[in-house]
Amino acid sequence: MSGNILVLTDQTFDQSLPSGPTVVDFWAPWCGPCQALAPVLEQLSVELADKLSFAKINVDENSEAATKFRIRSIPCLIVFKEKAEVGRVVGHKDKTELKAELESLL
Repeated sequence: MSGNILVLTDQTFDQSLPSGPTVVDFWAPWCGPCQALAPVLEQLSVELADKLSFAKINVDENSEAATKFRIRSIPCLIVFKEKAEVGRVVGHKDKTELKAELESLL
């Protein structure tokens, strides 16, 4: 994992979530689509670094956050602005489609 993606936990979520536009990846290590999405998020975290922050949270290890945000299917990307949810992308997307969806939420 690159230094561009912040790792969050139940304990750090509220205080560590950046206030600017942020994409949080709710994922699990056993999830094939989550693993396939990881390198795409790494690339986008570099390409969109001037517009978006990126973070990840493992739902197996952090069930409070998963419950709080009603995560029912992973991968689930939630876009936050000023620490409030403004959009969601559920499931694996290719880089071009995901980039367009994320930019439309800014």
